[in-house]
Amino acid sequence: METVRELKLLGIGVYFEKESIDTAKMSGEMMTAMFASLAQAESQSISGNMRWSNRKRMASGTYLPSSMPYGYKLDGKNIEINSDEAAVVREIFQVYLQGMGKDAIAQDLNNRGIRTGQGKRWSYRAIDYLLGNERYVGDSLWQKNYATETFPPVKVKSKGELPQYYVQGTHPPIISKEVFDAAQALSAQRRDRFGKESSENVHPFSKKIVCGCCRRIYRKKSSRGKEYWSCLTHERNSDACQAKPIPETEIQSAFQRLYYKLKHQAQPILSEIISNLQNVRRNRMLWSEDIVELNRKISDINSQNQMLTALNQQGLIDPDFFISQSNNLAEQLRATKQKKERLLNAEGDRSISQTKELIEILESGPDFPDTFDEELFGELVEQIIAENNEKLRFRLFNGLELAETIERTVR
Repeated sequence: METVRELKLLGIGVYFEKESIDTAKMSGEMMTAMFASLAQAESQSISGNMRWSNRKRMASGTYLPSSMPYGYKLDGKNIEINSDEAAVVREIFQVYLQGMGKDAIAQDLNNRGIRTGQGKRWSYRAIDYLLGNERYVGDSLWQKNYATETFPPVKVKSKGELPQYYVQGTHPPIISKEVFDAAQALSAQRRDRFGKESSENVHPFSKKIVCGCCRRIYRKKSSRGKEYWSCLTHERNSDACQAKPIPETEIQSAFQRLYYKLKHQAQPILSEIISNLQNVRRNRMLWSEDIVELNRKISDINSQNQMLTALNQQGLIDPDFFISQSNNLAEQLRATKQKKERLLNAEGDRSISQTKELIEILESGPDFPDTFDEELFGELVEQIIAENNEKLRFRLFNGLELAETIERTVR
């Protein structure tokens, strides 16, 4: 449709032989719009047929998913175990049953540089989903989600609108049924005991907001049906600290504004930060013992090569011996230079790797979340410093600190 219109603006008509329609004529524009509508209807019909076909295969137990969770891989029509990822899955179940919380598990994996199947940082939600996924015992529950019949279709979570199909033994298991059931029982026990898993479902702001005046932690409180975060010192003695309570919604809004700026304006700056950090590290590494030793070795190889060339030019060594030794020295020089380059480019500086992770999170994140995203906040922010009653300073997990104004509402 758009192509036809662009061509028409250039004075070029398109003739549809089957329908005998010429877009150079005014009536042709209306017919083209009709064909676009018919194409949309056909697309919806095809989608409907595919949904019907998939549901029939689900009911018969022959459905083949287009993707598998972390720990598995698809090889054609075969579902296989990814041995490296499967080891992480087994570890997650093991440490959870040993008492480690889901937040703590996610943090441990992130600290060790282990990423999810999408290359993202682990979060509470990701661990919770993994621990509750029946796929890891070799079974499949199909139609947990479904696509609506609207255009375009929207993927939503099934809440009984459509039947679900539980099929056993659809693929090889990673963990035993006993381990899986034990994890579900423990999760239910924690919810029954605490209302929610105590150390895991903590508020994303808990222990993260620090008063810029007295350095005390902020805590949550309610007043007239509204949620606030207040400095502990101010609560006990308002004369000792002038920091006013901040409505939770205003902290959330400040983060959303900060995220938008990071997403749409800060990535070139972050890339420049990485480049500068790498240059600083590279200059520092040039004088390390390892690099100095490699430079000495490169110098020795070059000296040997020059001497060998001089002896060959004077006819003092056999030509075959010269070629053999030249090749040997060239290989030594290449290997030594590669080793030096690897050391200079090594990701030893934590701030470099963390800033790269920050860029990856921003690139994969939404353009602007409609609501406050707890998971996104947890991935990006290490601490919030309430500098004064008008400004918050967000410390990101790579150490970068950025200020954002508090937009106070009428209270």
